Parts: sequence; structure tokens; C-alpha cells
Amino acid sequence: MLGTQLNNLIEDESIKKNSLIKLTQFVINTVQNKKLLIILGLEVQPWQGDRIGSPVNVESAARDVKPAVPASTVAAPPPAAANRGGASNTRVQPAGGARRGGSGKGDMGPIFPIQGLSPYQNKWTIKARVTQKSDIKHWSTQRGEGKLFSVNLMDETGEIRATGFNDTVDLFYNILEEGKVYFISRARINIAKKQFSNLDNEYEIMLESNSEIEPCDDDSVPQVKYNFKPLANLDEVAKDGIVDVIGVVKEVHDLGSVTSKATQKPFSKRDIMLVDQSGQSVRLTLWGKTAENFSATDEPVIAFKGVKVGDFGGRSLSMFSSATMSVNPDISEAHALRGWYDAEGRSKSFNTFSNASVNGAMGTIKPSELKTIGEAKDQGLGMSDKVDYFTTTATIMFIKQETFSYPACANPDQSCNKKVIDEGAGWRCEKCDRSWPAPIHRYILQMNIMDHTSAFWVTAFNEVAEQLLGISANDLMRFKEEGDPQFEKYISKAQGKTWTFQMMAKQDTFNDQVRVRYQCRRAGPVDFVADNADLITKIKAMAV
Repeated sequence: MLGTQLNNLIEDESIKKNSLIKLTQFVINTVQNKKLLIILGLEVQPWQGDRIGSPVNVESAARDVKPAVPASTVAAPPPAAANRGGASNTRVQPAGGARRGGSGKGDMGPIFPIQGLSPYQNKWTIKARVTQKSDIKHWSTQRGEGKLFSVNLMDETGEIRATGFNDTVDLFYNILEEGKVYFISRARINIAKKQFSNLDNEYEIMLESNSEIEPCDDDSVPQVKYNFKPLANLDEVAKDGIVDVIGVVKEVHDLGSVTSKATQKPFSKRDIMLVDQSGQSVRLTLWGKTAENFSATDEPVIAFKGVKVGDFGGRSLSMFSSATMSVNPDISEAHALRGWYDAEGRSKSFNTFSNASVNGAMGTIKPSELKTIGEAKDQGLGMSDKVDYFTTTATIMFIKQETFSYPACANPDQSCNKKVIDEGAGWRCEKCDRSWPAPIHRYILQMNIMDHTSAFWVTAFNEVAEQLLGISANDLMRFKEEGDPQFEKYISKAQGKTWTFQMMAKQDTFNDQVRVRYQCRRAGPVDFVADNADLITKIKAMAV
């Protein structure tokens, strides 16, 4: 079995039948009395021949030949047996009387790298560092009450999220501390619920009452891994994308609040401004307790992991509950940024993002991205396996009024946009596992747009649709439900207007028929000067 990080080797046909490979990292596990080899790292070797020799099934060979290696072992990285007081399958007593679940009996299993975990393992132990720990969250619904918490765990091979519910919160919440290393075993491996985590892992850990967690003094486990994006390159990231950034806090704004439309309760927020060596500044919003407790006024360097990209004011960042931040971290990027800022950055002027830098034909669109609707269709954009992006100028001819929005979760931190279900006594969100008195409607606007060459149907989601219609989906739905003539006025006013649209074209299958689905990612007023300049360039090229 290939680890998921190696799937691309099959997809691009780097590995085919009879390929010769060198295993550099793997684990061997026993599942239902059969050996399972999980490959975590490999190198493809030059080879043009056929099958080598006459291999036989390893189970059959094991009956005649005594295995030289135990059935369950770790090939790489080494099991670090010295840190566990003996062989990798030796039971270790908890350090300092640490609490743990379970009876404390039996084999914890071999140490597995996080990237090697899957539901197919039955005995495993990971040695991992807690990089983020959530607050305890409570919920109350018609089906009962409960609580949960989660931690992000990391070793040298990757990261994984672990979650505990109800009794396991009491067992493990006070044991697990951010920044410390632990042995963790006897938990369940599930398919990851991506809506709750921004970690790059197909699986997640579910802590159970018999799970075992023991402190480890080994500091060889790495700290948080970052993949920093320069601030100047944030316009390359799609809205709602997740990124890691590092910057100097140039400004700290006063604590403010927003009022939840669902609960009518205030929710704390604080804006800070980050700058980096790229010469760009960006606004980052802190929420809840993080905003209330933030008091860094000495221009510190802060590394953020997993913040969400927004397009308010051009480009902005938000730190929701799944994100983490580290003030003045001891990493090379932070030291370099500190040195640059103290030497020259403090006196510099920084660029700011604006809507003009990301909207339509505002001078940032490559000529190759400009298409008429007819050209987009003729070139088959969106018909391949990959997503195609292009920009077009067109007029809104018709807007569907029947289903222009959907009822969404009313979570006050705006981190959940999932559709909710009306259960009579409230609107239930399966993602948040909570019910709300009323939903927050969000746009899923379907429009027919046209230019001089052709027309097609386009979908515009909440922020873009608000820009096109000039009203929130919640308010427009209220006008519709009340029979207010303002509903028709907003629709009529939007129809007939011309915009420059940044489009995404993606292949879709409906009723066994392949089609292209077009989504409007951004919209902006037509820049006639830029459009004319492009036409002049094309005319000159034709003249030559």
C-alpha cells in the first residue's frame, strides 16, 4: 500500500507494472494475520526489463523460512527504543504518574510515523508534538448535550488532528499541553472531516476511553512546520484559501465587536496590520478570546499557520479557531525578518491591497487570460481534468429568482457556511453540531451573461453576488418572503449591467452527461482604458 503522499507516482505513471523501486521508508503491520507493507518513501530506479525471478507469496514462504524481522516493525525512521526504555514493543510506565485512559496493560504497539497511520493498523503508537489545542466546546440540542476538544499533532513526517468527546475530554484535556511531546496509542483512526481541519492528512484520530497518552522527554520531534506565503503573493490565493504567513505587526487596532445576526450577541474582533520584506501590508483579523488577550504593541514578529484568505478590501486574512500563531518564534524566517525590519523596514512605506488590484480588468490580468465567451467555448476551457481560469467582459441578461440563496449556518465567527436543515424547533448544522433560531441566507446566484459572441450560465457565490446585486442575501430573502416590491427592483437593477468577470471553468457530470460549470470568482467595473489598450495591441499585431 502506498502512502497517500505517493499517489501522484501512480497518476503520472512514474510507477508501472514491473517498475524497479527502492524503498526508503516503510512500515510493516499485521492485519487479520496477514502482513501489510505500507510504503512511505521510495525511489524509482532505472529499469526496462520484465519481472525479476519467480517471487512467491510471503505468507507461504514464512511457513518454511523463519523470519529475520518481527512481524510488526518500523523500517524508518528508527523506533527510538532508547527513549521508551527498551524494545519498541515494550510497555512503558507513564512518567511522573501521568494520567491516562485504559487499563494500562498490554502492548502499545510499534512507533508509527504519522504519515503511516491508516484505519488498517490495529496496534500502533505515535510520538508527536501538540502544536495546537482548542478550547473545550459545549453543545446542547434536542438529542442531548456534550462537549469536545481537539489537538493538532505533528512528527517529522506530517500532521494529524485528534479529537476527544465527552468522557475523553475529562481524561485527556489537562494532560495534553501545547508544545509538549507525547506517546499516543489505542485510539481509532477515521477518515478526516475536512470541514473541521486544515491539516493535510486523509485521516484523523478519535480518542477513546481506553486510549493511552504518556509524556515523552524526547525533544527530537520538530516544532510547527510552516509553508510561508509572501504577503505580496496573497492575490494568487483563491478566496477562502488557507495559508501560512509571517510578518511584523506594524499596527494594532483597538478591540471591537460584531453582532451575530442569529443570536444578537457581540463577538470580539481586533485588526492588526502585518508587513514583510516583499513590501506589502495586509490586514489580519483576530477573533474571540485571541482578540481580547492580544496586546503585542512592540512590533513583534508573528508566524501564523492556517489563516483564511478573504477578499475584503482586495486581500485580507482572518484567524479562526483552527489557526495558530507563534510570537517571535525561534525559526530562521523570523530572525531574518526581525533583522530586516530593524535595519531598514521600519522606515519603509508599504503597499496595501485594494479591490482594484484583484478585480477584473484592473491592469493585473494577463492578456492570455482575456477571452470572449465564444473563445472560452471554442477553446474547450473546463473540458480537461484541470480547472481553467479566464477573464471576460459581459452583460448580465437574466437572474434566476427561484433559488438565489440557501439557508446557511449562523455561527457568529463566520467560519461555517454549511447548509442547515429546518427541524421545526431550530435550524440544525451538521458540521457545527448545533441548532440556531434562524439561518443566515447566502447567495448561490445563477445568471445568464452575454457578450457579442455568445452566452452561458454562471454561478456567483455570496461575496460576488452581494457586489452585483448591492444587497445581502438575507435582506433580499426577507423582501421576497414579505412580498416587498424591493425584491423585484434589486433583481431588475442588476440585470442589464456590464461587468468584467474573473471566471473558473470546471468539468462536471450531470445525468451521465459531461458539461462545463462556470463560476464567477470576482467581478469589477469595466476598465475601458485597459480594454482599449488591449484592443490596440491586438490591432497592431494583426497589422504586422
